Amino acid sequence: MTAKSLTAKSLTSASLTPPRPVTPLGILAAKLEHLSQQLEALDSVDVNLKSELRQACALASGLDPYLSHCTTPESPALASLVDRTQAEDWSQRSDSETIHQLEQEMLSGHVEGQTLKFFVHLTQAKRVLEIGMFTGYSALAMAEALPDDGKVVACEVDAYVAKFAQQCFDESPSGHKILVKVAPALLTLKQLVAANETFNLVFIDADKAGYIDYLNMLLDTDLLAPNGLICVDNTLMQGQPYLSGEASANGVAIATFNQTVVDDPRIEQVLLPLRDGLTLIRRL
Repeated sequence: MTAKSLTAKSLTSASLTPPRPVTPLGILAAKLEHLSQQLEALDSVDVNLKSELRQACALASGLDPYLSHCTTPESPALASLVDRTQAEDWSQRSDSETIHQLEQEMLSGHVEGQTLKFFVHLTQAKRVLEIGMFTGYSALAMAEALPDDGKVVACEVDAYVAKFAQQCFDESPSGHKILVKVAPALLTLKQLVAANETFNLVFIDADKAGYIDYLNMLLDTDLLAPNGLICVDNTLMQGQPYLSGEASANGVAIATFNQTVVDDPRIEQVLLPLRDGLTLIRRL
């Protein structure tokens, strides 16, 4: 199956307009496609240059669909959650009924969800902490990998999306393993510390300006188990941390967080170019 057919298949299954590109690879693929279309319309451009650009477009645009094709399929419950998230008109919820701007691109998605499931298995985690849940894809993915007595504690500041996610969890065989805490994440973390809670795996995917505070809370307390793993999402932030030019507030926050992680002698880390960047951190 070709990359082109894989892309068509994925869009057909969604039956909806594909989300805008928000990862470095997705943005690169879109820019290459735009350039290729412009050059194709010019008779003065060398045919070999056009051909090389088409190959570059295929290389960039075909990678994500192929990764998804070669990854274990998501469960019916996760697929249903994706459909519901994509069908929701988040623009109608933003600013008036929600705490912050929401969009379907905030969904972790198939390959990242399966990666998190692998981390649950590899760490043999029984207790997972998620900081920032949105509609619950990553929480449910990790819950599916937990044993029957495992637990995901998911922090979400937005009551509307928390209710949206809970409805999906209630229809999933693994949804009972998820406990949703609706409050500012730092407040929930302080409550968990006071209750002497500890977690084997932590996934951070919340407000980017809060990342440093969340990391310090995990490292300065016993929230993170001695051999625990921290996974931090969006640490490439559309390429902004390493590109020149003006960055968004989130781009600046992520660049600052990344450098803070690099400079912290308490930990070691690796930044994976998965989707919009996933940093793995462990305490030394």
